[in-house]
Amino acid sequence: MTPPLPSAPPTEASDAPVHIGAVGLVVRDLERLTAYYRDVLGLTVLERTAQAAALGVDGITLLVLSHRPDALPDDPRDAGLYHTAFLMPTRADLARWIVHASRMRVPITGASDHDVSEAIYLDDPEGNGIEVYSDRPRRMWRRDGKTIFQKTDPLDIDAILGEIDPATATYPGAPAGLRIGHIHLRVGNIAAAEAFYCGVLGLDVTRRRTGATFISSGGYHHHVGVNVWHSEGAGVRTGTRAGLDWFALDVIDQPALDDLRMRLGAAGVKIDRIPGGFCAADPSGIRIRFTVSQTAGSPASA
Repeated sequence: MTPPLPSAPPTEASDAPVHIGAVGLVVRDLERLTAYYRDVLGLTVLERTAQAAALGVDGITLLVLSHRPDALPDDPRDAGLYHTAFLMPTRADLARWIVHASRMRVPITGASDHDVSEAIYLDDPEGNGIEVYSDRPRRMWRRDGKTIFQKTDPLDIDAILGEIDPATATYPGAPAGLRIGHIHLRVGNIAAAEAFYCGVLGLDVTRRRTGATFISSGGYHHHVGVNVWHSEGAGVRTGTRAGLDWFALDVIDQPALDDLRMRLGAAGVKIDRIPGGFCAADPSGIRIRFTVSQTAGSPASA
């Protein structure tokens, strides 16, 4: 029988000392992109003006769209967003969403079994990559020290749909426990990205593969992925293109936020204050907002 809605609370990915909060995108067509994330992913429009839209679940902002109709289209050869990964709290939630996407005839770009997770890939109307996934139980992950085995095999969608009755399953909106589990970035140089995210911020490498590194906090399989598959040698991201504007790294409390500020300052990274936290850029010019977790009382600023 299909589990009742809403389902589970946020997963362990959002309990890590450092985890992904909201993501900000610059969009050329605000109306179209707002409708897409509302209708396809089931996010709630929490705030809307002529210049921006904030979407999320259960009052938690996950996505901020900023309208810039004159922005150039994003270029996959530049540093920027590879995909934003929306983590369903349960496998049954993922199954319900798959049925919903099928009924809407949403174009899908891929589907993979990563051993630690099961994932569907798609692009929004302006080419921003999206992953919708659910994690397998952490006890099933295969570890060797801090390294976590991950693979890319064909996805058994029928097995996922076995969690529900597809004929009667509904998806009235994103489940309350939906969060952004990880973000995957295009960067210009893997070594520079590792030096920043691990050497400066103190996160851990959990897996390396050709042209990519996966980085996490608290033993999760990855909160940040970086790759140079199309962007090797790319320069610093500028503000001229649509696509990734910023993403938030949320921390568990104010002392943890203060520690990150000191680490960045000691490394000579320029820091700008924002409401509830501060902002800095990685070596590829990707802007990061550092804030205390929304669930701890400081929402990511739009």
